[in-house]
Amino acid sequence: MRILVTGGAGFIPSAIAIRLAGLPDTEVVAVDNLATGDLRKLELDRHSNLRFIKCDVNRFEDISSVFYAFRPEYVFHYAAVVGVKRTTDHPVLVLHDIDGIRNVLDLCKNCGVKRVFFSSSSEVYGEPVEFPQNEHTTPLNSKLPYAIVKNIGEAFLRSYHQEFGLQYTVFRFFNTYGPKQSKDFVVSKFIRAALNGEDITIYGDGRQTRTFCYIDDNIEATTNAFKNGEVVNDVANIGNDLETSVLELANLVVQLTGSRSKIVHLPPLEVGDMTRRKPDIARMRALLGRDLLPLRTGLERVLAEPRFILD
Repeated sequence: MRILVTGGAGFIPSAIAIRLAGLPDTEVVAVDNLATGDLRKLELDRHSNLRFIKCDVNRFEDISSVFYAFRPEYVFHYAAVVGVKRTTDHPVLVLHDIDGIRNVLDLCKNCGVKRVFFSSSSEVYGEPVEFPQNEHTTPLNSKLPYAIVKNIGEAFLRSYHQEFGLQYTVFRFFNTYGPKQSKDFVVSKFIRAALNGEDITIYGDGRQTRTFCYIDDNIEATTNAFKNGEVVNDVANIGNDLETSVLELANLVVQLTGSRSKIVHLPPLEVGDMTRRKPDIARMRALLGRDLLPLRTGLERVLAEPRFILD
């Protein structure tokens, strides 16, 4: 099988690329423009059937040459501008990702791709109106450019399926963490500060809740959806459903690291810091067929590989 992973030098995309390369009889190509990605995450020297091509999916001339040369059978379109602060500070940059979605889907339909997998986000739900947040009953009401672009991506997939028969799967990712996560996300940011003895900063009072999914749970669930032909032309929340406040997370990191870091509260973010997150993960549990990793255990695994956090 020939599989293309876009955004392949990012945290979650590199992990899925490595997992797919571990399947029998697969050839995986990862593409990334390296604006925020890191090639080290792909561990290319350890996987002979995993290749990297520097490429910007938002430029048709870039990504089309990869499609025509490689002829992928399956595509994981994970390339995107991510991170709350980055996406709120640079909304126009986020909107450019619509070009990448259109480029990838046009090429998928023209090159006979069997199925495309899309990384959507919990941000599409906006402020909570229903708990747990269900894939089909919870309204998608965020007005942030990042969430709107993800919602547009989902609409593109449904439309291309209806008009051209292109098969798709949408994964709505909730907070995912692990050893290779970039330093500007909450778990890695807190751990980095604690290990360096720096203040751990929290926006607002810290009572806003999130759910934290360990990277292996994310990758196993999404890989199983691919291997077993599940969540076809449908949506699945991918995350944990145990709510943890940001303040509880900070205190747990301080405890596990034995740090003397102080927790400092900053003014609340003006936009983008939703009060609660709690997904309905019935579909993910079915994909996994096991319990999810507890947050404490996952943090201990991250701390066992501090070189990724401290780089």
